[in-house]
Amino acid sequence: MKRRQFLLTGPAPVAGGLTSPSSSSTPSSTRCRDKGRRLSAFIRLAASLAIVGASVTVSAQAAATPEALARAQKAGEDLARELATLCPVAEPGSQAAFDACRQGLYRPGSQLRQALPDFVLWGRQRNPNLSLKDTGLTQFGPDVLTGLYLSLFMFNGEHSVSYVESEDLYQIRLRTAFRSRLTPGQFPYPFWHDAEKWTMYQQASDVLLWWDAKRSRIKVGQFTRFSAYPPLVVAETVKAPLGFNGQWMWTDEQGQTQPKVTVFDGLFKADNPYIGQLDSAYKTLALRLREGQCNDCHVPNNPDKMKRLVLLQTPAHAGSEIKRLIKAVREDKMPRDEVGIEQPLPADIKAALLRDSEAFDKLYDAAKSWEAKSDLAVN
Repeated sequence: MKRRQFLLTGPAPVAGGLTSPSSSSTPSSTRCRDKGRRLSAFIRLAASLAIVGASVTVSAQAAATPEALARAQKAGEDLARELATLCPVAEPGSQAAFDACRQGLYRPGSQLRQALPDFVLWGRQRNPNLSLKDTGLTQFGPDVLTGLYLSLFMFNGEHSVSYVESEDLYQIRLRTAFRSRLTPGQFPYPFWHDAEKWTMYQQASDVLLWWDAKRSRIKVGQFTRFSAYPPLVVAETVKAPLGFNGQWMWTDEQGQTQPKVTVFDGLFKADNPYIGQLDSAYKTLALRLREGQCNDCHVPNNPDKMKRLVLLQTPAHAGSEIKRLIKAVREDKMPRDEVGIEQPLPADIKAALLRDSEAFDKLYDAAKSWEAKSDLAVN
């Protein structure tokens, strides 16, 4: 990827052109593969967020207008400052620092939330020379990205802004470190199911936010170890904290559902009256999804090797996707067969899936509405 780097004005640059804001210090079965082809409507729905890379490189100075550059620089500075304020560098196992970070990023009024579209792509940068359209990424709503993923990183405000001509996007690169020593239930799923992924998370030195100047929104987020700098906190690599038996959720020795972050622990208040109902509604919905083998394929190990993966394996992930799932089912846009032709569900299965999806969606909205009203009452 060819890029032109622009240094932010104001603070003096630090090493390498980074600047600091002035105010911030199972293996898949054959059945799953076959079903994955039919059920790929979920993934195809995510394709609307795909990034189309340009094949012709022209002058970055001509393509990056002064007005767009100024807005990208402002966005980078604002985001870097907020991330450093809400998620400062701390001991990588600090639960208090993690909770403060995720609660701050999750709230609707944060700069980060305002910069996110309805759905955004996220994943590791395995090859910095690979275009975004050819990179495998997972689609998330803002709730999941802020509450479960970006909050796993720490920031100090150092950042740079580059225009990447081949993507027609600005890259906001922020120095970071990963919270590698949290307890297993604080990760949205067992990252260690894939040894390379777990290692790359721990070695992450930068978070990349790909910013679209035309919409003033972040289109893609990535974490990378390809940097001239080490992570902000250099720590010994942690081995897999638990074994992985193919289960994305589990019950611990105290009888609690794990990962606890995926059942809204720490995001919804403990006295939210909808938490128990949400848990029950998701268990019912999961049975309906299982009837179509959805939970065999829409899972983190991506058995069908989709370029745009949609996850449904936990309440939090399903909550992020539920409205689009309902729309797809209503319009008979899923499942599809192996050549992409729509194959409507049998009437009884469709009716049951819609009923239980709508019940879960209603409770999810009610829980979020209760949280918003509770915050207003406090303030």
